[in-house]
Amino acid sequence: MIEARGVEFGYGGAPVLRGADLRAPDGKVTGLLGPNGSGKTTLLRTLYGSLTPSAGSVRIDGVDVGALSTRELARRVSVVVQEHGGDLPLTVADMVLLGRTPHRGPFGGTTAADRDVVGESLRRVGALSLAPRGFAGLSGGEKQRVLVARALAQSAGHLLLDEPTNHLDVRYQHEVLDLVRGLGSTVVVVLHDLNLAAVYCDEVVLLHEGAVHAAGTPEEVLTPGNVEAVYEVDVRRLDLGDGFQLAFRPRRGGRR
Repeated sequence: MIEARGVEFGYGGAPVLRGADLRAPDGKVTGLLGPNGSGKTTLLRTLYGSLTPSAGSVRIDGVDVGALSTRELARRVSVVVQEHGGDLPLTVADMVLLGRTPHRGPFGGTTAADRDVVGESLRRVGALSLAPRGFAGLSGGEKQRVLVARALAQSAGHLLLDEPTNHLDVRYQHEVLDLVRGLGSTVVVVLHDLNLAAVYCDEVVLLHEGAVHAAGTPEEVLTPGNVEAVYEVDVRRLDLGDGFQLAFRPRRGGRR
């Protein structure tokens, strides 16, 4: 489980997070939602220790993130960010092998066990056939699968992703999120698309101006009232029988 309580953070004196709370249950997918500048990525970065809150706390399985060494944190939490070193001259297998770094000694070489983990991680994401190819030459959807495989190779129980569907077409957006949902890991994912969150998230946290506007299941949080208040657009919620989707349009006459 990942828990953030009363997290505050700012850049250059300007507050970005204002007492934000988050609870990501074991084995569930928790979505971080909100407009640009609402603090989604900043909150995510506090969860894996890249940023230190000015107030509040972040705990992984009950342990304060600040009390964990870099190696121990990497053994507990794997991260997929948008900047992925796509120009590095690495094969797919080598890219995924980087995920084994927290489990190797300072002078440890690649073992047969490491290679087995790499192969199994690629198999789980449906990318085993890509192993010998150059990472830089892959499509966007293929790269995202490989990055998830690298995260799996860390053998961490928690997976954090920052906009994994960014720049992907509709097919790959659904394929990547369906893959993530099927992993059985504790997942926190930053998403812009509220309709994708409605399909693939078990819980969502809706941020507005650095604070949590609402948190709960997608059905509880993604109501027209909440979405209109945060995004300042008109919203209709469409019942699909096995779920719902949101339809948006600009407000007539601007803000109200």
